[in-house]
Amino acid sequence: MLASGARCTTVKTRIVAHKQQVVRIDRESRSGLPVNLTRQVMSRLEAEASGSGAVIVGDYGKGVVTQPLLERLKQICRPRGMWLSLDPKPTHPLDLSGLSLITPNRKETFELARLPDTTRNADPLADAHLIQAAGRLLEELRPALLLVTLGEQGMLLCQRRQAPVHIPTVAQDVFDVSGAGDTVIATFTLAIAAGASPLEAAVLSNHAAGLVVGKVGTATVTPEELLASFKE
Repeated sequence: MLASGARCTTVKTRIVAHKQQVVRIDRESRSGLPVNLTRQVMSRLEAEASGSGAVIVGDYGKGVVTQPLLERLKQICRPRGMWLSLDPKPTHPLDLSGLSLITPNRKETFELARLPDTTRNADPLADAHLIQAAGRLLEELRPALLLVTLGEQGMLLCQRRQAPVHIPTVAQDVFDVSGAGDTVIATFTLAIAAGASPLEAAVLSNHAAGLVVGKVGTATVTPEELLASFKE
């Protein structure tokens, strides 16, 4: 862990009514990291990455993930054949080209593609504008995989030169979506690092997200819960 006396620790206060989150109040700092602290982060990442199979970056637009930091991660991961996943924040512009996995939600997908979201179809594969937006991201950013999370519609797994695959949601009860995106990218990346195919990793992450949204507050998923979800 690295600490800085110039920045406050982010505190998120969630207002919940009848097991549903109504609003969230954030107390945080969004200023960029000082140069010396950025160097410390890069140094720590390089040391930690040497024994890792994958790296996950969650860009929340808080000033920590910068272009130099992301470029350094690419330089670290590529020679080692390490998987590099990123959950983007379109309001914080970055060059996202050349990553292993990008996991935007629907809104973020259209923002990254610079396209209006003017259609919505019950079948994501028949949603022409969604497929167009995903195709543009694959063409422009060229990630190995693009996984678009679609809330109650599940997720869309996209690869260049292959037809997209729709994975319907398995969530039965939705109490709190907090942390669902984090669960998806973490489970998917862990599965890939363990040798799963992209489709297997997507199915696993879909089940994990379905479990998380059925719990109140930010939550985790145990291996036992994940196995039980498949048995059901």
